[in-house]
Amino acid sequence: MNTALAMEYIPRRMLDLGYGNEYYIRFVQLSLQPGEIRLLNATSEFFILLEEPENISVDSDMGIYDPNLPNVNEMQYEHQGVITITNQSPKLNTVQFIQVVPKENNRTWK
Repeated sequence: MNTALAMEYIPRRMLDLGYGNEYYIRFVQLSLQPGEIRLLNATSEFFILLEEPENISVDSDMGIYDPNLPNVNEMQYEHQGVITITNQSPKLNTVQFIQVVPKENNRTWK
């Protein structure tokens, strides 16, 4: 997913979730050392994966993004819950996300 598509998608997704315009966004770029596995706890927010990072695997409660797995027939760009990011490269690698954080107590439905 590219940045323009993500910025179009996020307002509709947050409206569907009952938050309207009550959320913050952050652009996040993570640098991962060769073979590094990083865990993110995103239980009250979600992350939108940008572009298609090479040799990066992203696994979460929402699904998986890993083009190196031959048996995965659906890649997810939206991730939430415990997110596991793995650098499968022998080199330093980066991955970019947009982090979407709902403002506290502003949900229109519960």
